[in-house]
Amino acid sequence: MNYKKIITGITAGAMALGMAPLMALAIHDSEHYSFFGEASYITPGNASDRAVKIVSDASPAYGGISYGVEDGTTFADLTTLSSDFRVEADDICVGGSPRFSIGIDTTGDGVRDGSIFAYFGTDSAGAPCVPGTWQNSGDFLELGRLLDTSQLGGNFYDPYANALANYGAYEVTSISVVTDSSWAAGDGEHAVDIDNTLISSTLFTYEVPPPPTPTTKDECKNGGWKYLARADATTFKNQGDCIQYVNTGK
Repeated sequence: MNYKKIITGITAGAMALGMAPLMALAIHDSEHYSFFGEASYITPGNASDRAVKIVSDASPAYGGISYGVEDGTTFADLTTLSSDFRVEADDICVGGSPRFSIGIDTTGDGVRDGSIFAYFGTDSAGAPCVPGTWQNSGDFLELGRLLDTSQLGGNFYDPYANALANYGAYEVTSISVVTDSSWAAGDGEHAVDIDNTLISSTLFTYEVPPPPTPTTKDECKNGGWKYLARADATTFKNQGDCIQYVNTGK
């Protein structure tokens, strides 16, 4: 299966255009995401063990999460787009952040020609952002929501139905959630926590995936057993325990 490569954003300006990093991944796998700019795991999340903090400050001025997009996915193929989020207690939703950025190829050459933006908060007809509180963005891909399609020749406040009619047939090159609004934040930093991101039928919870299961004895050697586990996710006591599992399955 072929996948779109997600391009690494180099500058804050590039991120504002919707460019994102780095890996050729599939949107239907909840482990297929990567960070760019200033992004890191935090504990706990929203009723979960882990979430992600994305930050825009003096350097690198942006942070975000990029999600894999399977080759051939069109804007119309995206059925749901939502996330839990929490802006820090001294922040608000400001300067277009946080937002989803959906890269769109309008010419069929596999290159992003512009992005559709979905702003968390009232700019996309969502609930007002409440600083310091976990809340859900609601589904951006439903009637009544507003999207910014101005990079594609549309409108800043474009009803989802219009966006779907005008751009639904075009391929999606990237999907990311980003903040790059330190310039608009009173203290020069804009920080947002992200959890439970739903893209179509895939829920990204950002939990720690189980360690891989060894299939050869060599994987257990030279300390490798420390980073492996049985199929039931239980870990090994030592190298011999790991090798025994490979040999016997126990």
